[in-house]
Amino acid sequence: MKQELKHWSDIQIAFLVAKYGTLSKAATELEVHHSTVLRHIDAIESRLGCKLFQRHPRGYTPTEAGKLLFEEAQATEQRLERLVGRLAGQDKDLSGPLVVTTVSTLAPFLMPAIRKFNDLYPKVQVELVADARIFKLEYGEAHVSLRPGQQPTDADYVVQHFKDTHTTFYASSDYIQRHGTLASLKQFKGHKFLNLSEKKNNIPAIRWTNENVPEEAISFVGSEFSILAHAAINGLGLVPLSQDIACQYPKLIAVLPPPKEWEDNLWLVTHRDIHHSPKVQAFTKLLKQELAV
Repeated sequence: MKQELKHWSDIQIAFLVAKYGTLSKAATELEVHHSTVLRHIDAIESRLGCKLFQRHPRGYTPTEAGKLLFEEAQATEQRLERLVGRLAGQDKDLSGPLVVTTVSTLAPFLMPAIRKFNDLYPKVQVELVADARIFKLEYGEAHVSLRPGQQPTDADYVVQHFKDTHTTFYASSDYIQRHGTLASLKQFKGHKFLNLSEKKNNIPAIRWTNENVPEEAISFVGSEFSILAHAAINGLGLVPLSQDIACQYPKLIAVLPPPKEWEDNLWLVTHRDIHHSPKVQAFTKLLKQELAV
């Protein structure tokens, strides 16, 4: 009973034997032993139920069936080459979508660089997805990720240290007039604090707040740092913010130099399969030039 060929590699092997006329040249092209090519040809002919080649001392000559396979395989190879050329051309033109992901509080931080990238490469449509969820780059959920916290360890990721982050407490001028600044992290009695509704102990400043500030000193909780920042602007208490985020709120004033133990990292992450694509390279290069300071 005849069986269909299941893999392009079967066609490719027969195509190369027809193209070069010998097992040895086909084997050299495929980087295998000529006996491997012979076994494949015998198996292919057995599955198809027809002879593809006439064997003779000088090599292999295609039969009518072999010529038909050669012509169709050659046309397929040419179509694939044209497709690859078109895809490469699109990438070189820097066009199409570019999905960037980060946490919501860093979205405003990225906007000046995105605006400049848009001016330089207007054919690229940047989509910024701000979410606390860690996106799966290996599933194509995003092209570039800017992540705070611990260094990602996925073996398929290209992880670059983007910058150190420095965090401290901020407050409004009205709050400072009423309560003063902080002398140190050990002397905070009489102050009111703002905290996240989720106890995110992976963030050093939030971990310190959870471990040291009594419940009665927490005057307000919110689901996002942006909410806490606006609460601080309205004088509700002290909010822990990184300097990159705090600069978005000029009405807030630092009440303490950034504690060394609250230093954290931002990581620029791409997947190795697309890391070297011109579009991704252009965007990450511009990010580092504009923001990694």
